[in-house]
Amino acid sequence: MLFLAAARVGGITLFGWIGIVVGTLIVGLVVGFFVARAWFKRYLEKNPPVNENMIREMMRQMGRTPSERQVKQILNSMNQHK
Repeated sequence: MLFLAAARVGGITLFGWIGIVVGTLIVGLVVGFFVARAWFKRYLEKNPPVNENMIREMMRQMGRTPSERQVKQILNSMNQHK
């Protein structure tokens, strides 16, 4: 154990290097979390999840007039298979 404390690499002890590595990993995880969160928010703004109005419009484009019951059934079916 005395050897580990006395070991120096470039003027910094082994425990100093371990502290730098652990600190860098923690900072990287925190920054990565916030970057991923911002990217995901932007992605959801550009590509919103399917809602009732989208289902109605898709059915109208296929030439059908959907009832409220049909829209709810399709929405529930899609939510079950997420």
